[in-house]
Amino acid sequence: MSDNTRIDDLRRRVQKDPASIAFAQLAEEFRRAGQFQEAVDVCRAGLEIHPAYLSARVTLGRAFLELNQLDDAQRELELVLKSARENLAAIRGLAEIYHRRGDLGEALTQYRAALALARNDPELQQTVSELSRKIEPAKPAHSAGGLSFEQARRELSIHAPLAEPDGIAPPDIIALPTAPASSTPLAPVHLASPAWTLDAPAAAAPAIVAALDTALPLPSQTESIDNDSTRARAARTIVALELWLGAIHVARAHRRA
Repeated sequence: MSDNTRIDDLRRRVQKDPASIAFAQLAEEFRRAGQFQEAVDVCRAGLEIHPAYLSARVTLGRAFLELNQLDDAQRELELVLKSARENLAAIRGLAEIYHRRGDLGEALTQYRAALALARNDPELQQTVSELSRKIEPAKPAHSAGGLSFEQARRELSIHAPLAEPDGIAPPDIIALPTAPASSTPLAPVHLASPAWTLDAPAAAAPAIVAALDTALPLPSQTESIDNDSTRARAARTIVALELWLGAIHVARAHRRA
């Protein structure tokens, strides 16, 4: 049966019985045929009699969307979602509304909700991927799980004041590596765990800060990493940072205790 024949058949059924729910099918056929205003008119007439017919409201919302009447479309689709939160057509329609308005964050939220219901839909997968790249740029590596130098310094200043408790010696980080002979590779540095206790988290602070104050940044592109003094400074920085972060961890535990 051709589209026109089906539309004519459904139109006759609705004309014969205006209370028939066939109006919803007729409106959807109009929408699929690109006759969006006809779809709107049929939906409105039918919904006066059957206001709770959700599929007709979805058709009405999508027809409004095609006519670029976004406020009307949003109102109808949100009415559907109040009663049927997982109506895929309504969610996709709402996502497109936000997308057209340029509200990409909300559009992405709705597209992801639709994709959760239609996981193998390639069009949805592509749309979600493109929007994600556009509005969620990759985060700097350090923000994923570490502290910057300045963040670590602030943490240490807050949690471990630069004061040494009576009777507790700071950890020994004085004997850090010096530059080896040019023919000898720099060996990994392993220090014994300092004798920190929850009662004395500040003990490490003076020595750690002193060590970091003497450490230099990583070499620039014009400076050879094979330079012995540069490698020694890098090793010294790593050791000092390990001690520093250890002190912060202990200090946090102390404050929570």
